[in-house]
This record gives sequence, structure tokens and C-alpha cells, in this order.
Amino acid sequence: MRTDIFARLDREPEPPKIEAPRMSRHRIALFGGTLAFYLAIVWAVLITSWLVALDWKVMLFRPYQQWPELHPFLDYYVVLGQRGPTAVMVACWLGWRSWRQHTLRPLLVLGTSLLLLNVTVGAVKLGLGRLGPHYATQIGSAEMFAGGDIFPSGHTANAVVTWGILAYLATTPRARRYLSAVSATVSLGVGLTTVYIGTHWLSDVLLGWAAGLLILLALPWFEPLIARTEAWIFAMRERWRERRGGARPAPVADTGPQPVLLPQSMATDGLTAEAVTAPAEPALPAGHAATGARARAHTGHPARPGSMPVAPAGVRRPPPHTERGPRAGSPARPMTGG
Repeated sequence: MRTDIFARLDREPEPPKIEAPRMSRHRIALFGGTLAFYLAIVWAVLITSWLVALDWKVMLFRPYQQWPELHPFLDYYVVLGQRGPTAVMVACWLGWRSWRQHTLRPLLVLGTSLLLLNVTVGAVKLGLGRLGPHYATQIGSAEMFAGGDIFPSGHTANAVVTWGILAYLATTPRARRYLSAVSATVSLGVGLTTVYIGTHWLSDVLLGWAAGLLILLALPWFEPLIARTEAWIFAMRERWRERRGGARPAPVADTGPQPVLLPQSMATDGLTAEAVTAPAEPALPAGHAATGARARAHTGHPARPGSMPVAPAGVRRPPPHTERGPRAGSPARPMTGG
């Protein structure tokens, strides 16, 4: 038993496996219901059902002529569903969050959602080829497979996804509720504005809402891929920093302070060369005047008045001529009795 425990401790830890998060039953049911609604809208338009007749009634009603005073305001409001302005605004906010939290997940989630939006909505637009209300050729017709690209509504789907990302990335339940209400209000208003202006059929807007909601509900399945992408980007950044920095220079060993040569006068005062140290100075070329500590060390102390040696305090030394005798060339002083 003891051997088995130590064997488990000696094993190397396995790297964590990134698995797709399990969606709750509520989310799965919501995803399934939205997908069924999406397919029902497409089928109703393909068979030219009552939904197509409703599209024509709304279009012939011409809402922009019924309430013309709303037109100037709604012309600016519909910009909240355009890809360029909304993506830039949301990307700036999420970029600031990424910088504060030291993670790329908010930006990667936004990029993944926009990529899914382009692929799914763009493919359906080109595949069905429906013409818009202003380009319709026959009253009561579904205008399918005629080279158009307005089914589903890209403005509506983009508004659902772009503003819904803020609620998806919210960190608290309270913020998630508020942001969900804001994103729902904005996307609902953008969809109805396109119907008011006359750029989309009503069924285009219904399919756009469903398309955007499907992308938001499917994002948890892409979280493992987002995590791997973030790890790969950080690894590439570290490699780039290592290549840019290059090999670092080896540290220079500290040799310590260098001894200073002392003049003879300092040695006679009881000082030794080991007692006084100073940093070594570079060697000077021949004929160059020495400076700093080297100049002071080799020149010695300043000349004292009379070239008299220093004696300890309280001790009187005899004059130099009594110790060393008469100088050479000077006459001898006669000896006289006292």
C-alpha cells in the first residue's frame, strides 16, 4: 500500500485536458427551439406561405411614409447594426478589458462570433439569393434565387451578436441581466428600423434574430478552441521576445577593490598597503600625467615647512644637524668650554 502511494506521487502530472463545456438543459432546449424556428422561417418563405403575404402587406403599407418624422432619427439608429462601427466600438471596450485582465479571451470570443456570423449568415444569403423590397419584381412572390443577398438580415444578426457578446462576457449575474436587456432592445430596434426604412422584409428580420441568437448559444462549444488559441499566442510572444533579446552577456566577476601603493612617508607612520584600498584605475600611456588616487599615491604627502619630520605630541626632537653631523663643505664649529 505504501509503495503504491509513493509510485503515484512520483508520476509526472499530466497536462490538463481542455474539454468542451457541458451545456445546461435550459441552454440546449433554447438552442433547439431557436434552430427549429430558424428552419421554419426558411421553409415558410421557400413555399411562399402566409409569411410572404405578410411581408408584402408591410412593404406596401410603407411605414416610412406613415411616420416621416421618425426617419431622420432612425437613419442614425440603424448604424448600431452595421458591422464596421459596432465592431470597432465593442472591440475597443473588450480590448481594454483584455489589457486590464491580462487575457485575450474577450477579443478572441468577439472574433470567433464575428467569424461564425460571416460564415453562416453569408452562406445563407448567397445560397437563397432573395431580393429586397425595393428590387421586387412581382407582387406576392418570395423573390428567392434571384441574385439578392438580404435573407436573413445582416444588420439584425450583427446587432444580436455584437451587443450580445457584452452580456455573454459579463462577470456577474446582475451585469449579465442588464446587458442582456440592452442587447435585446438594441437588436429589436435595429430589426424593426430596417423594416421601417424598407431595406428588409419582415421575414428577413425574424431570421436575422434567430441567426444571431444561435451563434450566441453555440459559443460555449468553441471555448476550448479559444483557450488553445490564447495559449498559442502567448507562447509565440515569448519565443519572439527571446529571439529579439538574444543571448545575454555573462556577468562580470567582482574582483573587489585593488590595493594602492603607499609612499614611504605613509609607511613610516604605521600604515600598510593592505589597510588602504581603492578601485583600480586604467593604465596610463607613457608621458601622461597621473590623476586621482594614483597621482596622490605616487606623489606622496605635500611638502611640510622646513622638511621637518613629524614627531609625536609632547616629544621634542633635536635639530637635524646634531643627529646627522655637519654638512659636507661647511666649516666645523669650534668647541668652546662653558
